[in-house]
Amino acid sequence: MQAIVLCGGLGTRLKSVISDVPKPMAPINGKPFLEFIFEYLKKQDIKEVILAVSYKYEIIQAHFKDEFLGIKIKYSIEKEPLGTGGAIKQALNLVEKETFVLNGDTFFDIDLKELSLKTSKICLALKTMKDFDRYGAVELDNNNFIKSFKEKEFIKQGLINGGIYLLTKDIFDGFNLEAKFSFEDFLQENFKALKARAEIFEDYFIDIGVPEDYKEFCG
Repeated sequence: MQAIVLCGGLGTRLKSVISDVPKPMAPINGKPFLEFIFEYLKKQDIKEVILAVSYKYEIIQAHFKDEFLGIKIKYSIEKEPLGTGGAIKQALNLVEKETFVLNGDTFFDIDLKELSLKTSKICLALKTMKDFDRYGAVELDNNNFIKSFKEKEFIKQGLINGGIYLLTKDIFDGFNLEAKFSFEDFLQENFKALKARAEIFEDYFIDIGVPEDYKEFCG
């Protein structure tokens, strides 16, 4: 299996705690955060990774080169930032069939094999969370199809998008899309047409895009 890792983030919110590097290269006790994602993907038996890169991508390329931990690496280089949706759309040109997609600034320790498409174009990994207002919530029906996305507000207990997807190579076929677009917005607008479904996980999750979580992961 292949996996796309989104590495184009500017790390704006992390400027106060990291130097001027792409967000996935934020140092964690002497090594970049992206190395933890590669270690995770190796355990998940991923054979090839497509790094969707933009801002200062040369730093990522110089560090990981064409192979890391035995995983082959291809680079989908954005000439200008395409947003998460545009980045995935471009990277899909390097994918053979269905693929996993991960955010380069979150770590969600799930078993990828538990994600399945069935009749859907996409399957999301959701995380159970309590007392949160930083994320929008996702609601499912009884068959694990997505019923709605809720805006960010305080929620006592709910499900958040954990930033890991299994999706088909043709997920964007039939949609009239700009070159630059948000994948999250695309999902929220088209989840019914995609027959989007999800699996729920209780595994460890952290988003290093926020300074307090970054410091927590540094331990």
